[in-house]
Amino acid sequence: MTRSLPRIGLGTMGLDTPDEAAAVTTALELGYRHVDTAQIYGNEAVVGDALAAADVPREDVTLATKVWADSLAPADVRRTTRESLDRLGVDDVDLLYVHRPVDTYDPEATLAAFDELVDDGLVRGVGVSNFTVAEVDEALDLLDAPLVAHQTEYHPLFQRPELLDHAEERGYDVVAYSPLSGGRVRDVDEVVAVAEKHDATPEAVSLAWLAEKGLCPIPKASSERHLRANLDAVSLELDAADVAAIDSIESEVELFPE
Repeated sequence: MTRSLPRIGLGTMGLDTPDEAAAVTTALELGYRHVDTAQIYGNEAVVGDALAAADVPREDVTLATKVWADSLAPADVRRTTRESLDRLGVDDVDLLYVHRPVDTYDPEATLAAFDELVDDGLVRGVGVSNFTVAEVDEALDLLDAPLVAHQTEYHPLFQRPELLDHAEERGYDVVAYSPLSGGRVRDVDEVVAVAEKHDATPEAVSLAWLAEKGLCPIPKASSERHLRANLDAVSLELDAADVAAIDSIESEVELFPE
């Protein structure tokens, strides 16, 4: 799969206080170059402060946020995006997502507003999140701006290979949230077996598996130890048998259903 985003990013849901959001500064100084937040997380201001505190040029960082489902009418898209930029302390974001295609989402009107933000220079790229293949197709047909990414829940216990096939066919990235199955990967036999084979942790194997399949995982971490381990994990080399073993897991553990 073609990847235009960094190989791994930092998810920030739950990093709500300045002390917790300091993980963003640490992550950037360790080498992360993709930071993901959202309006509904309520932490854009502390994430923005942590971004500003890092000794990393803003232009080197892919910064993403998401417009929540109650603000997808065109006027609200424009208003809340500007509010997000103010909270983040930036002139633009690299990636702005439709967080979920529900509630006030109207494909034609909402996506036209996203295109307008790109035209105005406030947004560099458009993303969608939690879409079906049919909904992504519709967005691709309606958008003037290229679709950069589809962010979706993806981990060994919740696999959606049809999304990867579609992304490969249509040329956009897939960003995987909850890539560690909410911590459950350490109890998955197939993942544990691969981890033992490579003298690695199940968490590292899960991230390596996602990266091997062309996804960009965005695990959340707050300690330097976990941040470093996640960053190192995507360099772990799995062979075809490892990937196939995890692909074969039959499970539908969706952590964040609509």
